[in-house]
Amino acid sequence: MTVAQSERALLVETLKAVGPDAPTLCTGWTARDLTAHLVLREHRLDAAPGIALAPFAGYTAKVQDRIATTTGWDRLVDQVASGPPLFSPFKLLDSVVNVVEMFVHHEDVRRAQSGWEPRELDTATESALRRQVPRLSRLALSKVPARLTLRCCDGDTLAKVGSGPEVTVTGAPGELLIWLFGRDEARVEFDGEAGAVESVRTAKRGL
Repeated sequence: MTVAQSERALLVETLKAVGPDAPTLCTGWTARDLTAHLVLREHRLDAAPGIALAPFAGYTAKVQDRIATTTGWDRLVDQVASGPPLFSPFKLLDSVVNVVEMFVHHEDVRRAQSGWEPRELDTATESALRRQVPRLSRLALSKVPARLTLRCCDGDTLAKVGSGPEVTVTGAPGELLIWLFGRDEARVEFDGEAGAVESVRTAKRGL
């Protein structure tokens, strides 16, 4: 089982446990909405561009709402569990494009529940997430007004991006990715001048 498949299975398990009305870290989305987003992304290629491209966002939102309101919860979760359909490019690229998607959205559900703690990740998952940090950091942090060093807990520098005052963000690879995607519920530490750190904390992050 690939890391993407493992994270998908864990996400499905968590979705079943919390139910459709559970909150998530995605503003305005319940677990049902988040699940509909995942279904749309893999099953409705005509509507998927609006996930990233603003001109198409209205159509994407309408399709996602329709999926969420007309599809039973069990069916929604089963569609996520089954993975990308044969006709989807995600089928071939699953192990590449879905590692971060499944991990971050799994944590979106987990960390919106009270009493959450970071998971202990196996070596394969940790390594897969580590490889994604430098790849995604430049896009995710393009609006952050600082010269950022993203550092792993073991002291390795994973990425340097941006310009301005120096700020170092330290955390496990998974925590750094969660932070990159704009979630404040990430266990990371900041080092730098206080004003610069505050500007980094409050800047818009994400793809």
